[in-house]
Amino acid sequence: MATGRTHRPATRSRGIPEATVARLPLYLRALTALSERSVPTVSSEELAAAAGVNSAKLRKDFSYLGSYGTRGVGYDVEYLVYQISRELGLTQDWPVVIVGIGNLGAALANYGGFASRGFRVAALIDADPAMAGKPVAGIPVQHTDDLEKIIKDNGVSIGVIATPAGAAQQVCDRLVAAGVTSILNFAPTVLSVPDGVDVRKVDLSIELQILAFHEQRKAGEETAAGDAALPAATRDDSADQGPDGDVPAVMPA
Repeated sequence: MATGRTHRPATRSRGIPEATVARLPLYLRALTALSERSVPTVSSEELAAAAGVNSAKLRKDFSYLGSYGTRGVGYDVEYLVYQISRELGLTQDWPVVIVGIGNLGAALANYGGFASRGFRVAALIDADPAMAGKPVAGIPVQHTDDLEKIIKDNGVSIGVIATPAGAAQQVCDRLVAAGVTSILNFAPTVLSVPDGVDVRKVDLSIELQILAFHEQRKAGEETAAGDAALPAATRDDSADQGPDGDVPAVMPA
């Protein structure tokens, strides 16, 4: 199998927009589910609904791949799985290192989806000497002192950072200096990297805060709807009134 260091995906050189690249994994996940159910073909509308996009956007995305489907038949599921996997570089072996084997790092190490999607966890690395040699997901943890040698020996080009925020930039710098050119960052901090290095950030707290915003907005809308349904005589309009009970001509900013 080829390694990630010597073979890079061709999406950028072929001019596929980044927004389309970001949606390809969504299509692949939906197509893989169809393939597992032995569904031979799928329409653009069905696949778009499964992937959570509109069908016009899906057809535009697939046009960049040179795949247009067959009128009245749809898209061949198995061929699309292969085609998208090839564009994403998943038809080859990508060795990955995970740095920071705390609760999150250990959970990532135990995630079975890596191997099935073309990613091989080549090494687990942690700064705690007490962790060295301990198996996690069947892989012995190695100390950060050996990081550069591990990267070189395994031909790693993708690194996953699951350290505390304070250690993330130093780990990132060492990964980049050792030859890693793509980083998935779970640490709650923004990393500074040189040109030519790609960083994808996953911040669970930010995602939860966004969900909290939407929950608060929905609660506010429900409260407003409930107030609007009350009879005028029972509605509390005091918040909209001036000090003497009159509605001010100009609302305060």
